[in-house]
Amino acid sequence: MQRVMKTSQAAETEGDKVTSWVSVCPRGLWEVCQSRKRGAEPTDPSGDVYPGIGSLCQVRVQRQGEPTADPELSLKPDLPIAVLSDAQVPPLQRSQDTMLQVPLGDWIILRLGEGQCDITEGCVEGMRAGEKCEVMLTPLTDRLRGGEEEQKRAGPDQSLCITVELQSFSPGHESWQLSAGEKWGWVMSHKQRGGDRFRAGDMWGAADSYSRAIKLLITLKLHTRGEGEEMTPIEEEEEDEETEKKDSLEAPTDHQYRSTKASLYSNLSLCQLKLGQWSRARGCASRSTLLDPQGLKAWYRLGQANLEAGELEEANRAFRKLQELQPDSPSALRGLREVGRRERETNSRLGQRLGKMFS
Repeated sequence: MQRVMKTSQAAETEGDKVTSWVSVCPRGLWEVCQSRKRGAEPTDPSGDVYPGIGSLCQVRVQRQGEPTADPELSLKPDLPIAVLSDAQVPPLQRSQDTMLQVPLGDWIILRLGEGQCDITEGCVEGMRAGEKCEVMLTPLTDRLRGGEEEQKRAGPDQSLCITVELQSFSPGHESWQLSAGEKWGWVMSHKQRGGDRFRAGDMWGAADSYSRAIKLLITLKLHTRGEGEEMTPIEEEEEDEETEKKDSLEAPTDHQYRSTKASLYSNLSLCQLKLGQWSRARGCASRSTLLDPQGLKAWYRLGQANLEAGELEEANRAFRKLQELQPDSPSALRGLREVGRRERETNSRLGQRLGKMFS
């Protein structure tokens, strides 16, 4: 899966906490190294120590060395963050020209979990209100080696140093605190966001959204319901207004779970094909066909991925399956012709090499 992104390691040094992981942005993969001072323990342990999924976070990101803007002039909006609704938070636009998907130098409101800026979110989710951290970003390049992608770190001259500040945040949730219905709502919003990003040409962003959706959807495997089946509470107890609101969101049916998971893997495979990640695309397309053996797009993408990876026999099998499901499919015919053409080229090169060996 494309976003095996957050492989994090943490090391503690005298008063500092250093964390590193690989993050995703429209310009590719970046290694993130975050260093922050460990602040004092919170005076009110009953409150949220760290932001969670859905938290509205008041954040400022700056390049190191640039002058700090006047917070009174840059804070937007003026309402306390605890009373803001999602509708009052101005949307942030994504750009294909930068790895940081937030305005630099100004205080902004970022909703944690949406994936607007993976780098910023990765920093903020482990910070307390009032903390500031230093971050070094180093680009990673994907290159092919024996048909597999591998990541290579770029030179230090291409690194970027920034600071991330978290002023305040509204209450959020850990993944395990969300009801099945709430998780399903997040899954569908990630799926829709992935489609929007794909249509805008943001392949890295689309892949990130689909990966987020898959990661959350997997946790719903044991919480689906049959067709027409209503959710029943585990315990009979008096419920407050917030609990009733959560239960109004239904978990997916078994069919919805499998079809959505198959669709997400297929869409993620398409993004990976566009990014030249053949082995990852093969894996995701294969998972999609297992979940939905009738999925035409997944079989075609599996054929494409195998074709680009040089696995001609597997590509031929996938295109044959597509042709079996849809006999008049022009995509299957094109794929099979391309497999035949490449097989002839391979046999020709092999014949030439053998001819030189025995001449």
